[in-house]
Amino acid sequence: MSNSEHFANIMVQCFIDAVQNGVDLVPVVADSTSTAKIKPFVDAFPDRLVNVGIAEQVLVGTAAGLALAGKVAVTCNAAPFLISRANEQVKVDVCYNNTNVKLFGLNSGASYGPLASTHHSIDDISVMRGFGNIRIFAPSCPRECKQIIDYVIAEEGPAYIRMDGKALPELHDENYQFVAGEPSLLRSGKQVVICALGSVVHEAVAASDILKEQGIDVSVVNVSSIRPLNKQALAKMLGETKHIISVEEHNINGGLGSVVAEIMAEQGIVAKLVRLGVEDGGYAAAGDRPYTRKMLSIDSMGIVAVCKQLLQSETLNA
Repeated sequence: MSNSEHFANIMVQCFIDAVQNGVDLVPVVADSTSTAKIKPFVDAFPDRLVNVGIAEQVLVGTAAGLALAGKVAVTCNAAPFLISRANEQVKVDVCYNNTNVKLFGLNSGASYGPLASTHHSIDDISVMRGFGNIRIFAPSCPRECKQIIDYVIAEEGPAYIRMDGKALPELHDENYQFVAGEPSLLRSGKQVVICALGSVVHEAVAASDILKEQGIDVSVVNVSSIRPLNKQALAKMLGETKHIISVEEHNINGGLGSVVAEIMAEQGIVAKLVRLGVEDGGYAAAGDRPYTRKMLSIDSMGIVAVCKQLLQSETLNA
């Protein structure tokens, strides 16, 4: 595996490996063969791909039918259309009926930056958290992505995997082992804890490194497993400071920011929480990713600025 890879390429290779290892896996696309980068799979197994055309509701219903027939069904299309257009089918055909369907939401967040809100997926985690019987994951780097995909293919039952639309470098070394439900500590510090999700984990790590050079000690927690989630483990990490920041390319309501706030309330953690992401009632800006993230203060420099503001406010109030 190279240092930087596109998650869709990793996904397709995992599908190929699974079939070669005897898994009866069938990908279903909605005229999204280029988005899914599925050609290598089709070349290897030309009779296994199902393309329903631009019909996301049919995509999910077909996948559920394949799962009921004993297949491991995997859907591969853009997250905004999977979650919004096929919402009822995801809720009923997959989640309520607990079918063995793996939903891959490609190009999540603001990956489709200049195409604006119609193509942004900033509510997918909040929607999926509202459904039962489904696990929710958001890989942050290639090694973690592969391990999460291998895990969900092997495990019976529905899963949603939030996939970024850009090539990303590694964050974990070769000794990393994904464990469902467990948050991973990427940087250790006592002054601020930054919890991040998906591709913006890279922004949080970069911010932590910048702050360290300035003498500010910051932890970075990667929360790639939204459900299941070891809340006690995350609470222990959150409880080590009085300043907490959540970072996500998602609405601050219903996503990681809400998860962190809920755990703080349930566990009695007294700290200042700042949730960074798309503001309540807002949309992500239309533009390329650096511009969008800067506008939302979820780029590395935005996170640095918020950390400093938190610590300065503590000094002023002391």
